Amino acid sequence: MKARTGSEQWFAIAQRYLVGGVNSPVRAFRAVGGTPFFVERAEGCRVWDVDGHAYIDYVLTWGPAILGHAHPRVVREVQAAAARGTSFGIPHPGEVRLAEVVCRCVPSIEKVRLCNSGTEACMTAVRLARGFTGRDKIIKFAGCYHGHVDSLLVKAGSGALTFGHPDSAGIPQDFARHTIVLPYNETEPVKSAFAAHPGQIAAIILEPVAGNAGLFVPKPGWLEFLREITAREGALLIFDEVMTGFRVAPGGAQQRYGIRPDLTTLGKVIGGGLPVGAVGGRAEIMDYLAPTGPVYQAGTLSGNPLATAAGLATLEELGVVAHRPEDNPVYRRLEELGAALEQGLREAARSAGVALTLNRCGSMFGLYFTDRPVWNLDDAMTSDRERFRRFFHGMLEAGVYLAPSPFEAGFLSTAHGEAEVESTVRAAAEVLRRV
Repeated sequence: MKARTGSEQWFAIAQRYLVGGVNSPVRAFRAVGGTPFFVERAEGCRVWDVDGHAYIDYVLTWGPAILGHAHPRVVREVQAAAARGTSFGIPHPGEVRLAEVVCRCVPSIEKVRLCNSGTEACMTAVRLARGFTGRDKIIKFAGCYHGHVDSLLVKAGSGALTFGHPDSAGIPQDFARHTIVLPYNETEPVKSAFAAHPGQIAAIILEPVAGNAGLFVPKPGWLEFLREITAREGALLIFDEVMTGFRVAPGGAQQRYGIRPDLTTLGKVIGGGLPVGAVGGRAEIMDYLAPTGPVYQAGTLSGNPLATAAGLATLEELGVVAHRPEDNPVYRRLEELGAALEQGLREAARSAGVALTLNRCGSMFGLYFTDRPVWNLDDAMTSDRERFRRFFHGMLEAGVYLAPSPFEAGFLSTAHGEAEVESTVRAAAEVLRRV
């Protein structure tokens, strides 16, 4: 067992000053047990803890680090931006350039509003949908996490599932009563909801690839069904692409699956690792936002020059403008690495005689210790959590960092290579024989 006395000491101090010793619940390792390690630095596809141990990182700051950590170009651009001023609260060219790239690359987005987090983006999208349609009710799907917004933190994924409480205290019943929660990947409950609430549903919001309950993908035809029924019923379709935007394809999941939502929320990759969020969509809907429309939204740090500089550098390195989506070599490379990791982990589990369901979409993946396919939250909950706990710690001991929860996605970056994938698969083969 690797000695992590430095991390233990830092965690003891942290618990005196930070709630639970962390600033986001899943970091506390409650789902897997043990003491979280504290990071000293990160570079490429690796992180080093305060005790000097290196780990191949498949969390990648929960998705944004698609180029790996401390990418030289991103660092240079952030340093240059900081020298010009860390915050203005005034319009600046960087935010316009980032918005232009987003509008050019994401199929459904004609105008965009930048904000500071995925939570803020989803909150804004729901408010905008209600303001545009004049309706109150929202459909979401069990296991989809759209940030800690009161009306959306109902049967959510991510940390809420990790701690066994998919809802949160402190949310008045009246806030949640307009939220209709349905099972992912099923059609009849959606039809029934529209029939039961005619003319009342403002929007359906979903992760087109659900990455907050592990990872499950849409069944063939399901996204098309959601697009058709919302259009027919006068409701909006909102894709939460905070995770998948510029991650599973240059134009996100909507480009990968060929679906045009009415509104899209973005985050993570478009900030290159700095706090950022965005909501975008059809111009006629977006113009309902202040100052041109009646739906209010504002933010002192929105369009922050450091975040926009990091985001632009990241998107330029990804070649989202320079290459057509189908010819983009960066995403082709990420797809190849993802496929190699998927195949290797499947073979390792098969050789060890361990039931493992692995879902993948591009450079995102999810692991479930179950022998059944995983299409939704109910399927995900059949995963053996105790076996995942043992697997997580075995991999950590072998120098591989996976998300410390069975209900979080994993990620690859351009900094990963065949050597890291092969090392990960070898470690998994050994650990799986013991768990």
